[in-house]
Amino acid sequence: MMKEDNLKMNKTMKLSTFLFLLLSICLSQSLQAQGVLSGSVRDASGQPLGFVNVAVLKEVDGAVVTGTAASAEGNFQVVAPGAGKYKLRLTFIGYRPLETATFEMPGSGMHKDFGTLTLQEDTETLQEVVVQAMRPTVITQADKMVVMVEGTAMAGGATAYEVLTKSPGVGVDQEGNVKLNGKAGVQVMIDGRASYLSGKELQNLLQSMSAENIKELEIITNPSAKYDAEGASGIININLKKNAQAGMSGSVYAGYQYAELHGYTGGADLNYKQGRWNSFASLDVAERTSFRVNHMQRTSSQNKDLRLNQQLEEEGSRFVPAIRMGTDYSLNHQHSIGMLGGVSHYKTEDQVQANAYLHHANPLKDLYVNAKNRSKTRYSNSTLNLHYLGKLDTLGTTLSADVDFVRLMSDDKGTFLNKYDSLGNESPVRTDLLLSENPASYDIYSARTDFTKLFGKAGKLELGAKASHVLSDNELRFYTATGDSKQLDESRSNHFIYKENIVAAYVNYAAQLGKKWNLQGGLRAEQTLTKGRSETLNQSTARRYLDLFPSLFLQQNVHVDYQISYSYNRRINRPRYELLNPFMFYLDPYSLVQGNPYLKPQYTHSFSLAQTFRQRYNLVLDYSLTKDFIAEVPAQISSDKVTVLQQQNIDDMKSMGATLVAPVRVSAKWEMSNNATLLYQSFAQNRNDQVLRNKQVTFLAHTNHNLLLPAGVRMEVNAGYQGPIAYGLYKLEANWWVDAGLKRSFINEKLDLSLSVTDIFRTKRIAGETSINGNSITSQQYNGTQSFRVNIRYRFSRGEKIDVKKRQIDLEEVNRAGGN
Repeated sequence: MMKEDNLKMNKTMKLSTFLFLLLSICLSQSLQAQGVLSGSVRDASGQPLGFVNVAVLKEVDGAVVTGTAASAEGNFQVVAPGAGKYKLRLTFIGYRPLETATFEMPGSGMHKDFGTLTLQEDTETLQEVVVQAMRPTVITQADKMVVMVEGTAMAGGATAYEVLTKSPGVGVDQEGNVKLNGKAGVQVMIDGRASYLSGKELQNLLQSMSAENIKELEIITNPSAKYDAEGASGIININLKKNAQAGMSGSVYAGYQYAELHGYTGGADLNYKQGRWNSFASLDVAERTSFRVNHMQRTSSQNKDLRLNQQLEEEGSRFVPAIRMGTDYSLNHQHSIGMLGGVSHYKTEDQVQANAYLHHANPLKDLYVNAKNRSKTRYSNSTLNLHYLGKLDTLGTTLSADVDFVRLMSDDKGTFLNKYDSLGNESPVRTDLLLSENPASYDIYSARTDFTKLFGKAGKLELGAKASHVLSDNELRFYTATGDSKQLDESRSNHFIYKENIVAAYVNYAAQLGKKWNLQGGLRAEQTLTKGRSETLNQSTARRYLDLFPSLFLQQNVHVDYQISYSYNRRINRPRYELLNPFMFYLDPYSLVQGNPYLKPQYTHSFSLAQTFRQRYNLVLDYSLTKDFIAEVPAQISSDKVTVLQQQNIDDMKSMGATLVAPVRVSAKWEMSNNATLLYQSFAQNRNDQVLRNKQVTFLAHTNHNLLLPAGVRMEVNAGYQGPIAYGLYKLEANWWVDAGLKRSFINEKLDLSLSVTDIFRTKRIAGETSINGNSITSQQYNGTQSFRVNIRYRFSRGEKIDVKKRQIDLEEVNRAGGN
């Protein structure tokens, strides 16, 4: 068997080498086919100006030949026209138009770099600019969608989780997990590095992060081979605000929130640059609260006279102090090294009050159960990153290296007090007390290197490699308590150890093909070795597999106002580590969660066709096929009246969608961002010689309005609608919501005050149902989404502007660790 695996591996590696060489040869032949006009745009102070319109004009009559929009960082590249004389014209609201001197293009294959072009503020309309000039909230670029967060009214006092879930195409399932375009499997990154979290812990991190520290969100639905293959539906990268001044700068902030419970936030960040050192530190302290009400009903096909009604109310508080520090040291103009570290701890206390009614056809057999669950968790996360960045020449050749270490530790203690009362008075009231202890730890080591080389202005080659090692130790000790003594319940206790090693390498190549085509292709290989072992059950499950993940992106410039993009990629979602643990987690007397050591990864093929009109409007058609889709499947044990929830591989998931992005500038004081998606999803699972299908056509819509009111007040209104949707074997009902916020700046824009109300009409509820072989579950849930918050932030600075290096760090492994 090992010999056959080696033969398959050798064949696969030969195939990938052949494809890489073929791709490189084909692309290298086309690099010099067409020239490029490039440069960057800055304001008078040297700050980048994003999204400036860049048009190429004929010298003779000023006719527009081609053009583009600068990126968020102010950089632009546009395909050079044919032989002739031309000039560039740059325009942006609130700035004077800029026309370059006439330049001549001798013919194809010629490149011209305009360097840095500076736009001057229009002093005649400067006062109007403060009131009228508004950046687009949503910007669609060739390979991603950028959602601007910095400076918006709704960012005041909000969390990263709330801002994320209000972004175009982003939603959550009934458990609060992030989805993209109706599909699960999103990889969330922060400043280009993985967030280290998944599931509930990812929610905890995003809900503990202030949105006021966020600059923008990048939504990448078709990532290149440079990114880890993890994340079937795409990547959401959260870019935090960067230090842009020499000397000292920073801010302090505080906020209050009421959402059924009282919470607060506070913190400060400090940046300091002197000489070759550039350092920062941030401290965040928050008391976050959670509130949930759920009404659930279960019926069984094996006993139609039996019905379980459960009403649950949960209140929780989370005290989260976190500190993050980092420094960069420039060895010279070409090379720099740095270190980034962070420590966060949080203590949570959750109380769950559940009333369950077990109804029989004979009322004398009815049973009432009052469950009071309490849990206290202590959690810590320590991270350390060492990095190097080298600029090997003046043509854009770079080499970077990163080493990461992460330690996640948690200790959860739970108390489950259940009181049983026979409503028919046939049996006396009885009480049982159950206790649990769940210590867990994750050690994650990762190292990566990336190499980039530019070929003139028309092509770019990227190569890289990565290796990671994960060790997870998870133990559950369950006790039954009598009086002051407790007895270990070995049938519910387990000790699980999981090891994982991944070695990856990639090549990515981008080039311009003639006047109208841009091509980017890549191939990533990932070798995975895993071993999970239950020390209690003396059982082991090992896996070893090599996967290839190709990606292809092709853009056609049909006209200066019309582009078409075609893309394909293959991606993977590996199971989160805790899902592989075979033991059962106790929720209440009638609900258990069981791990699945045989859970396999899911693989997704994604295709999309995107049309861009006037660099503002987008229509995206996409199709994806996921094999071995991971979904929650409930099973009822009729003899015990217990429902066991388990993640399983269902056969496949098919998704087709059409998304329209239509920003509208109603006036200089009113900017709208609108997007709508028509989505079809189909899930299938073979069970007991029967195919279970769940399919649904749904409609998703989102609109965001930014208005500039008198007296410098900024108002933001956010509304969304989600139609009925299929998710795994569940059907979720439609819901909608409306949020609104106000923001006002004082003291020369240094002091910001914001007020906001979310889910104004309390309509963002999650209701759903599933039915398998006659066993049905219905649920109606409200997660305390209606809230009022007030937030204040004061910014200070002293120094001059500088350029800040952006680290290229990406850890995916910790996404599945379930820790911060």
